[in-house]
Amino acid sequence: MRGFNMKRLLFLLAPTLGLLWFGTGLALADDATFLAQSNANITWTLLGGVLVMFMQPGFALVECGLSRAKNAANILMKNFADFMIGCLAFLFVGFGLMFGSSEGGIFGSSFFFINGLNDGSTPATQWGLTFWFFQSVFCGTAATIVSGAIAGRTKFAAYLFTSLLISVVIYPISGHWAWNALNAGANGGTNGWLGDLGFIDFAGSSVVHSVGGFVAMAGAIVVGPRLGKYSPDGVARAIPGHNLAFTALGVFILWFAWFGFNCGSTNVPDGTIGYIAVNTNVAACAGFLGAMLASWYISGKSDPSMSFNGVLAGLVGITAGCYDVNPFGAVIIGFLSGILVVASVLFIDQKLKIDDPVGAVSVHGVCGFFGSVSVGLFAAPTYGSDTLGLFYGGGLKALGVQTLGAVSIGLWAFVMGLVIFKIVKAVIGLRVDPKDEIKGLDLTEHRTEAYSGFQFFSNN
Repeated sequence: MRGFNMKRLLFLLAPTLGLLWFGTGLALADDATFLAQSNANITWTLLGGVLVMFMQPGFALVECGLSRAKNAANILMKNFADFMIGCLAFLFVGFGLMFGSSEGGIFGSSFFFINGLNDGSTPATQWGLTFWFFQSVFCGTAATIVSGAIAGRTKFAAYLFTSLLISVVIYPISGHWAWNALNAGANGGTNGWLGDLGFIDFAGSSVVHSVGGFVAMAGAIVVGPRLGKYSPDGVARAIPGHNLAFTALGVFILWFAWFGFNCGSTNVPDGTIGYIAVNTNVAACAGFLGAMLASWYISGKSDPSMSFNGVLAGLVGITAGCYDVNPFGAVIIGFLSGILVVASVLFIDQKLKIDDPVGAVSVHGVCGFFGSVSVGLFAAPTYGSDTLGLFYGGGLKALGVQTLGAVSIGLWAFVMGLVIFKIVKAVIGLRVDPKDEIKGLDLTEHRTEAYSGFQFFSNN
């Protein structure tokens, strides 16, 4: 018998060992690629969420600047409270309700966040927590929109209660209808009923902005106009805000942070974020132009506050379709949103006699509705999803679905807003006493002043 030959054995085993080594290398490479992609998604989504959080000071400055000085501290308190309440309420109830299983019908069936996401040790749960953070700041944004429309005459305690109900009921349920498939890893990819129909609202023209805007409209109706806003014969009187510089700075902050709102909604740092940023930016520019020209035509002068709101109108209008339209469509949507916000502010103020000090209903409600519908007109080939708008040969189906979604979410928000504000009015009381309104909510609700030593602000 011949002796054992190690070289011959190794020669025979070499192909097998090589295949094993190669396969192991591929598996390790796949794991590394998956981990790198997961970390990139988490980093990008977290950055988007931080930028959306930065919208809170933007809203605070816009609302503060367009309100009277004697209510400035009250405005700031409400904006902090919205974010605090929205995040905590969304943690324990809202997230599960919005992104849980659709088996429970239109209300979903998972009511609590703890749903396996209380473990941060794996990439899947780390992503889940990041996704929660990103969505929680959206919830805070929806609640904050309401603040400006009822500024200057609402009890702080009553406002806290309405903010809570928006965060745990109104926003999550309609959000479930449209966005439930976003967190596919947590709920199996089930859609809400609007998602099943193909409704497109990429970053929330309806889900976030229309909800906030139409709840704000309900609140403004129930709480009533500010003292002195309308003459005995019903003529609307202008009540200017106290600091236009605050408003301009707030709009610039919102403009900057909106790139987190829209680009961050990809949840993936891929090539689409570039054209989403382009669409977002040109729509804002066109919104300013449209509002400036509209106010110039109507009043003979270009109005700064209307023009600033035009920027926000363009941003709200493009938020639904920023992934699906091309830059030319984004310019048209932004420009029309700018014109629309001016017409809407004047109509709501002078014809409907609804007192909205900051134009929140027009900017967020009306332009959010328009933005969702416009996807059915301007969704372009080679951009975003496979949906085509009417102007690109897509027919009426997409336009019909977009209109149905915008109407459904807007009606839900408005009707539920009326219910909530009526309940709060009956149980707690919604409006401050006339003498407290005249004195200012800073002193009467918080026993402080935003501008210490400038007492004359208390009476203007």
